[in-house]
Amino acid sequence: MEILLTLADELHFGRAAQRLYVSTARVSQTIKKLEQRIGAPLFERTSRHVALTPIGRHLCDELRPAYQQIHAALDRATAAARGIHDVLRVGFVGAAAGPFVLEVAETFMADHPDCAVQVRENQFGEGLEPLRNREINMVLATLPVQEGDNAELAAGGVLFEEDRLLAVSSRHPFARRRSVPFADLARTKVLSTPSAVPSYWDQALVPAETADGRPVQRGPSFNTVQEMLTLVGAGIGTYPVPTQATTYYVRPDVAYVPITDVPPFQWRFVWLASAATARISAFDRAAAAFVAARAV
Repeated sequence: MEILLTLADELHFGRAAQRLYVSTARVSQTIKKLEQRIGAPLFERTSRHVALTPIGRHLCDELRPAYQQIHAALDRATAAARGIHDVLRVGFVGAAAGPFVLEVAETFMADHPDCAVQVRENQFGEGLEPLRNREINMVLATLPVQEGDNAELAAGGVLFEEDRLLAVSSRHPFARRRSVPFADLARTKVLSTPSAVPSYWDQALVPAETADGRPVQRGPSFNTVQEMLTLVGAGIGTYPVPTQATTYYVRPDVAYVPITDVPPFQWRFVWLASAATARISAFDRAAAAFVAARAV
């Protein structure tokens, strides 16, 4: 059940295996055995794409509440036997993420009264340093997680998604458009991501070149969202942002234009793989349960 639901979340055999600390072959074999038992495919697979079949989606929808109930019972038993206590420090990046973390913390502490949750806003320019310095235990962000034996981070499932917008000066020619394709980023200057941000995160935010091979010119760097918006508003550069910016970062000198052909930002909790604890796992499951309950 755990392998099935994790693969349904990730839609990627490698990432599912990484989350479960098993081999990719183990995930594939388990799904094949389950499909043989049911008598129908649960996933559509190609070399580039994994998707749930209608039968697979229906099965996951029916199994997930029971799975979450089982985990909640195990969490309570573990808390009673070993004590999930002390303080869990949870970070977030972006204004909209703060209220979400606080709501999850409230439900988490109701189930784990011996564990206090401290919430902290991380600045984008800090990169992974708050995690590495143990200032926080986990962070809600759009940070992609590298795969492989040397992966530094572990992550929970995707909790919610937001479309990507391009923040531009209100005087920029793009500001008069309804949308822009990513290829048009080669026609403007994109601000440089803070140096503390890992290169693979920067590459996920702003690929080095467009699909037709044109380089994306980079401008000066920034450390905070407000610094970035100030540079954008002054016409010094542009930068991709999530949809929440249209609510939380409204400015007369900045316009937000949808980017039409890029995947959405995916928000999830990440933490150092070497520093995983029962508290972190329990909080991540509480977040997933909160999202599932709100979707009903």
